[in-house]
Amino acid sequence: MLFYDRMQFAFTITFHYLFPQLTMGLSLIIVYFKWKYLKTQNEQYNHATHFWMKIFALNFAMGVVTGIPMEFQFGTNWAKFSELTGGIIGQTLAMEGMFSFFLESSFLGIFLFGEKILGHKWHFVTGVLIMIGSWASGYLIIATHSWMQNPVGYEILANGKFVLTNFKALFLNPWLWPSYLHNQAASLVTSSFIVAGIGAFYILSQKNVSFGKLFLKTGVIFGLISSIIVAVPTGDLLAKNVVKYQPVTFAAMEGIFHTEKKGSEIVLIGQPDVKDKKLDNKIAVPNILSFLTYGNWDQEIKGLDQFEEDLHPTNISGLYYAYHIMVGLGTVFIGLMVLSLFQLIRGKLFETKWILWSLMFMMPFPYIANTTGWYTAELGRQPWLVYNLMRTAAGASPTVSSGNTLFTLLGFIGLYLLLGMLFLLLIGKIINKGPHHVELSTEKI
Repeated sequence: MLFYDRMQFAFTITFHYLFPQLTMGLSLIIVYFKWKYLKTQNEQYNHATHFWMKIFALNFAMGVVTGIPMEFQFGTNWAKFSELTGGIIGQTLAMEGMFSFFLESSFLGIFLFGEKILGHKWHFVTGVLIMIGSWASGYLIIATHSWMQNPVGYEILANGKFVLTNFKALFLNPWLWPSYLHNQAASLVTSSFIVAGIGAFYILSQKNVSFGKLFLKTGVIFGLISSIIVAVPTGDLLAKNVVKYQPVTFAAMEGIFHTEKKGSEIVLIGQPDVKDKKLDNKIAVPNILSFLTYGNWDQEIKGLDQFEEDLHPTNISGLYYAYHIMVGLGTVFIGLMVLSLFQLIRGKLFETKWILWSLMFMMPFPYIANTTGWYTAELGRQPWLVYNLMRTAAGASPTVSSGNTLFTLLGFIGLYLLLGMLFLLLIGKIINKGPHHVELSTEKI
């Protein structure tokens, strides 16, 4: 039964997060376009604002539709978890719904339809409020997630229920800010690649070329900055948190089956053989991992052999591959954006077709990187729901049969397949129609 409970939640949350990861980063880019319009009075920026707001609104709607079933799963599939920890996670989740979601959704309607009534300055303010709501929503969700990864400020009552004893500790959790900033930067990477990729599409197809150049330039600049921030400092800080608070997870992520006394190598390529506790066909660089983690070439990093097997992540291979896919793609993102910016500075980006094709081809890959990043976090916490305090098996609903869960999972797969096809059809129509055509101002894009 536990397998199907986990599969259903994994499927629904994976599909759901395809949409917020775009809207959070895109809200910042939309605010940027509107700010540029106020500064330059170039109508092209305002049309860009409206174009991307249509895509934002469609993603937001899909996020709402796919987010609601997850809340019900807390009561159906994970009733025991909700019963025991609801006094803590219920507060942050309720705050996300009451404050962040309603702030974002209320002003979204005003932003879409109220520009003529509000005027451009208040329209810009409305866009800022949407961005604040979007980013606050991410903050409160990740505050919940961070408590599950590193529980703080709690007390366990005699009946097994968790109660919050220090509200401030919940928001000063050392796990929270590195995770939040890493997640938001990763969201901006997704948005930047989508903006740049659609810009490249317009240039290559000789359609809406002036907007294509604007989108491409904007996406490349935002994409390079956010791709670097994902790696350093946020990714670095988050990895050091894993070392400190979940050392067995770090060992599994890096494929360290045996402790290396004089510094740990960093594995570039390798396949984990969990049964024989080794990495096959590995390519590694000696001592680099110790230096990156501790700033000391010879620092020992504990391997999986230092921990009892019942504390090991339950899917070491999945965790290892998810982590390395995320890191590998992140490295590719930085390299591609560096090359793109170099050509942009030289004034040759718009004519460099192989980079334009590469940016178009790479549009789905930030979604993969974000998804594998979340899989790394979730697979790394297993076998715990609340790290070191509640095992995953203890949080499942005891009265829901595996047959019921499998049946509803199949229903979700069919329904989300239809929703996904409808979403792609509508997005395709928006992109094909393009922004409203306006004459370029004399300002250089």
